Formats: sequence, structure tokens, C-alpha cells
Amino acid sequence: MSIEITERAAEEVRTIIKQQQESAGGEGGVETAVKPMYLRVGVKGGGCSGFSYSLDLTETMSDTDEHWNINGVDVICDSRSLLYLQGTVVDFKDSMMGRGFVFNNPNATSTCGCGSSFSA
Repeated sequence: MSIEITERAAEEVRTIIKQQQESAGGEGGVETAVKPMYLRVGVKGGGCSGFSYSLDLTETMSDTDEHWNINGVDVICDSRSLLYLQGTVVDFKDSMMGRGFVFNNPNATSTCGCGSSFSA
């Protein structure tokens, strides 16, 4: 697998998806069809080290996206981002210092102090 999502991170993603689907539920007791939700993992130019990580929930997948089901989460990634994310592990930390998703990227030659950007 090219990208790994830990069980803890997958659990958090599933919780967020469930909350979004519940809040988007039908109004006035009318239920709507639940659309599939994908976790898009990617890389954008910018950040203090050159590239920044991106995590988004989306209902659309491109024909050129790679797709995996990891720990019950449908994960997609575009081929350009995958070049920088090969072997990356996405985890979720919840501590006194803060909570959020953490990227462990073996391709990063340096990272910023906040951990949300890197250079390769």
C-alpha cells in the first residue's frame, strides 16, 4: 500500500464522516441518500518548508486518482501527490499539547516545527 492510515486516524475520519452525514440528513424528517465520502490525501505547494499536506473529505473521485480502502476508510490520492507521499503513515494524536492528524513521511528531507509542511 502506498499510504497507510492508522486505525486511530481511520476511527477519527469515520467519526467525522458520520457527523457530516448526520448533519446533512433530511430536513423535516425526510431522509436523503447517503453519498460515499472519500478521504483525499494530498500535497500542495507552499508552507514554510516548500510543500504542505492536505486532508479533505470529498464526494468526488477523479479517474486518475489512486483509491484504497484502509481500515474502513475510502482513501484517494492524485498521482502527483503520491510521488511525495509514497510510504507515508497518517496517524491521529490526541494529547494535552493538541489534537490532530500527523504525517510520518519517509520522503521528507526536512519538516517545519508544526509538522504540516515538508521539503523533499
